[in-house]
Amino acid sequence: MRRLAAARRPAAAAALGGLLLLGAGLAQAEDWAYRVRPGDTLWDLGAKHLKVGVNWRKLQEYNRIADPYHLPPGSRMQFPIGWLRIEPAKARVIAVRGAVNLLPPSAAPSTSPAKLVSEGMRIGIGSRLETGPGASATLEFADGSRLLVQDNSSVVFDQLSSYGSTGMVDTRMRLRRGRTLNRVIPAKGPASRYIIDTPSATSSVRGTHFRVSAGDEGAADATEVLEGKVAVGAQHSQVLLRPGYGTVAAAGAAPAAPIALLPPPAWSDPQTRLEQLPAELAWAPVPGAVAYRVEVVRDDAPEVLLFETRTADTRVRIDELPAGRQRARVRAVADNGLGGRDSERSFVVHDLPPPLTISPIDGQRIGLPRPRFEWARAQGAERTRLQVAADERFAQPLIDAEVDGQRFRPALSLAPGQYYWRVASRDAQGRVGRFGNALPFQVSDAPADPGLEAPQAAQGRLTLRWQKGEPGQRYRVQIARKPDFSTLLLEEVVDVPQIELKRPGGGRWYVRVQTVEDDGYAAAFGPPQEIRLPCRLCYGAGAAGAVLLLLAL
Repeated sequence: MRRLAAARRPAAAAALGGLLLLGAGLAQAEDWAYRVRPGDTLWDLGAKHLKVGVNWRKLQEYNRIADPYHLPPGSRMQFPIGWLRIEPAKARVIAVRGAVNLLPPSAAPSTSPAKLVSEGMRIGIGSRLETGPGASATLEFADGSRLLVQDNSSVVFDQLSSYGSTGMVDTRMRLRRGRTLNRVIPAKGPASRYIIDTPSATSSVRGTHFRVSAGDEGAADATEVLEGKVAVGAQHSQVLLRPGYGTVAAAGAAPAAPIALLPPPAWSDPQTRLEQLPAELAWAPVPGAVAYRVEVVRDDAPEVLLFETRTADTRVRIDELPAGRQRARVRAVADNGLGGRDSERSFVVHDLPPPLTISPIDGQRIGLPRPRFEWARAQGAERTRLQVAADERFAQPLIDAEVDGQRFRPALSLAPGQYYWRVASRDAQGRVGRFGNALPFQVSDAPADPGLEAPQAAQGRLTLRWQKGEPGQRYRVQIARKPDFSTLLLEEVVDVPQIELKRPGGGRWYVRVQTVEDDGYAAAFGPPQEIRLPCRLCYGAGAAGAVLLLLAL
């Protein structure tokens, strides 16, 4: 059974009657043991491990070494913990998701600004790390232990130090709010500590895998043991937790007797789809659960969080994940706030780049109920998956199609309003990559104004011109005596934005233009335009041309 040195609690924490988690088996060891290697000398060992003011001769006397020039290889020496050199050992940020801020130590000037946390950043003693909604950060300490700070959490680092090159570290922090996942490397000596204070609890372990929450979702502070054994003590009471058990404690109260964690949920395979994005996770209800917590982590680094959510439902949709091998895990949450055992499943998000989009462009207003979507072909893609939805999260796509080419016009007519579209690539093996960014566009029922210019009349001819459309588009032109176009004088499709015809008789005439796409799809006619032709232009052949008036209805 592993031993654990007792951790001294601050007076303030003691006044709260907190919770003390200790590795099973307490010991009051004060010496670090070292096995002598060939070539070791007392003065070399003293210079390497002893703090200033402690002479190597004291080490000789303490270990009763008769000949300081000859240390037998393989023999053991004892170093009192109080004699060892202590050095700062900053934590290193190995992963960041979302908005995470680092605030300076409280002793620093109040004008010191917060910094956005980035991968590779070093965090020192006294700093405070805060995660926002949907954000998380993973830190690695000097001994390789890792801390995952989940969303809406605040952690203050009170002690980050190491005992020279002994491998022993002293890591102490305060979880002011939120949740953490801890994977602690087995201690390498009696002075190693890994301590987390919460408002009503103190957790101290030496090599285990556990979760700690500080009043998460309004519940009492909770501890859930996944690996190892942990002793929990508060208010002169102590319980021993084994894997699969947890406890809760409120301020001033003793920890509850060990509570069995809820079992892992059983996956619902017919509804679970992980081979492509958006991923769908589904599981069977767990008796006694009031909610479920779903997380996705890197498969090779389970402390690096990629996605998390809490839900009362038994299924979750995940739209976006980075490429690579990931691990989904889901656990039930009991009404006492304890999270249950994880059900895990590994999967791969394929690194197929999403196609570049061509049209509609970001924010484009379209006067077609069946707009055409166009994109480029990504390398390695055989087909394209296209989705259109009325919401940016694509909770209920209106269109979800597999397309062979690089253009698509849906059969579904979209009502006027705001929409979003996105595309993903599918390779020859049927694997679908991640979707590109969702682009907004608007569908309008207002007829597109073709921008008719003032008509020109000359030598018995009438010329109409309008605004040029997109490459490949054609134009259907209609001219009628009545504004309802019930009887047409002319209906003609032309390839250029211009038509010339024999001048009609005088009076009022009505003109409208319709755009015809290169695939034959016709947009709605633009608003009718009224032409007034003076009667003097109706007679007298050879009369000089005149500019006619074009009036909008």
